[in-house]
Amino acid sequence: MLAEAYRDLKYLLNRGYRKGYALDFVANHYRLTRGERYLLARCVFSDGWVGEVRKKLLSPEEMEGRVLGIDGFNVLITLESLLEGRAILCEDGLVRDLKYQGRYRLNEGTGRLLGNIAQALQELGIEKAVVFYGSAVPRSGEVKKLTEEAFGRKWLEVEVKLVRSPDFELKRFETVATADIGIISKVPHVFDLAAYVGGLSGWKASDLFELLEKTCPERY
Repeated sequence: MLAEAYRDLKYLLNRGYRKGYALDFVANHYRLTRGERYLLARCVFSDGWVGEVRKKLLSPEEMEGRVLGIDGFNVLITLESLLEGRAILCEDGLVRDLKYQGRYRLNEGTGRLLGNIAQALQELGIEKAVVFYGSAVPRSGEVKKLTEEAFGRKWLEVEVKLVRSPDFELKRFETVATADIGIISKVPHVFDLAAYVGGLSGWKASDLFELLEKTCPERY
């Protein structure tokens, strides 16, 4: 059933239907669970979007010397999802979380994840990182301080900023680390920092097409 829902949604998206309307129609028709609906919402796109994003995606080898704008809470949530086995590799080549989590919640593992990010950025050889956190998120000031400490230990050139709208700020960059489609649509290049950091730590995302094949192997 999930594979059939995927095919129908894909068809509608390729025909130009708005995703919200198309997803409502398909989810209601197949009586999808909340989890199934969320999975399709996060991971299924028109062929046009998939092609556009894959052209923007940079490999680790292409990151040396770049200035990277980082969607801080987006990357942290995705990394936590990878660690917990609740992340998925989507159609457009980006890893996204399946946690139903609106705002990031500071926890005892935050500092360690920031250290992992700092280590990864050092290995990539980026020129500078600019990390944006939403100022309205509870305890964002504490996360900012932890980020500065983690990156400072690696002698990385970094700016960490609390802003009202990280999306607005990130759209000014040439290269960004985020899985947010609103930002991705406005920038030239994207790097999946969460997937790269997770890969270094051995945290693997589920694959959308493997999940679909399991639900309907004879027809997918």
